[in-house]
Amino acid sequence: MVRGETRGLRGVLARRALGGIAAGYAVAVGMRNALYDSGLWSAQRVGVPVVSVGNLTLGGTGKTPMVEWLARWYRDRGVRVALISRGYGSRREINDEGRVLEENLPDVPHLQDPDRVASGWIAVRELESQLIILDDGFQHRRLARDLDMVLLDSLDPFGQGRLFPRGLLREPVGSLRRAGVVMLTRADLVDRSRREEIWSLIERVTGSGVRLESRHAPVELIDAEGGRFPLSELFARDVAAFCGIGNPDGFRRTIAPLCGRVLDFRVFPDHHPYNRADVRGLAAWARELRPNLVLTTQKDLVKLRALSLGGVPLRGLRIGLEITVGLQALEELLEPLVPANPPVETS
Repeated sequence: MVRGETRGLRGVLARRALGGIAAGYAVAVGMRNALYDSGLWSAQRVGVPVVSVGNLTLGGTGKTPMVEWLARWYRDRGVRVALISRGYGSRREINDEGRVLEENLPDVPHLQDPDRVASGWIAVRELESQLIILDDGFQHRRLARDLDMVLLDSLDPFGQGRLFPRGLLREPVGSLRRAGVVMLTRADLVDRSRREEIWSLIERVTGSGVRLESRHAPVELIDAEGGRFPLSELFARDVAAFCGIGNPDGFRRTIAPLCGRVLDFRVFPDHHPYNRADVRGLAAWARELRPNLVLTTQKDLVKLRALSLGGVPLRGLRIGLEITVGLQALEELLEPLVPANPPVETS
């Protein structure tokens, strides 16, 4: 509907209605930002440096791999790091991104709560954290941060150019002026001329700044029991793939060069809670296609917890973030936030 693929009178009327809602949303966002920008509303500090990772659009831009990269960077320097996010769904149960981060960063505490200032104080006072990484924090302005990182997906950096719900923008592109650094993710999936076009628009808004680009780098395959398998298990194999993430096209394009053939690709809504009917449907689908392997994202695998579907092995693809442009410049921004005398941890 948003992309204009639903045509006819129904599509036209629906887009007009969404446009009207988006106008009201724009007023609300503008008023809220104005209150913070003017100082009438103030952000609160929690006594330690805060690095925020966020985006401008709805959907997946690679925040989780970036959060993991940052946490590892600071942990490698002996810093006690905590992750803070809003979380979605039940406050008593960690969400799918949180489960992925728990699996990949078992030594880094992760607090999920809509009140991220309260979480920050818990991290500092009870967990003795020396630095906080705020996940999905660009629109959350109540917790003060020392560095605001904004990720833009190169495949659709500006969310159709319209505010939600008419488009995918969470706030206007001009909000990038608040960002300390902007990174293009999945930069390897578009050509240089398109990247230059994107950067030209960004720099018209922000002025000259650091250019950061990254790619989603496949790391390994995993199963529901924590088994690890090399990517070579995909080579020259027939694969059936599915996902329920914000940017399914990014996942599809990531796996295509790794496999012999992708026999079919199924898409579920972002944050999809798989139920028994879904599992039965996927099992029947796998039996019909008869691939060598069924492949999904790590985010989906942590919810399914199945070793196979329809008798076919199920694997999740673990993704890491590889910074391809601007690594040194980013490290120069991160280094001053390292405590003067971080503890040396020994095992």
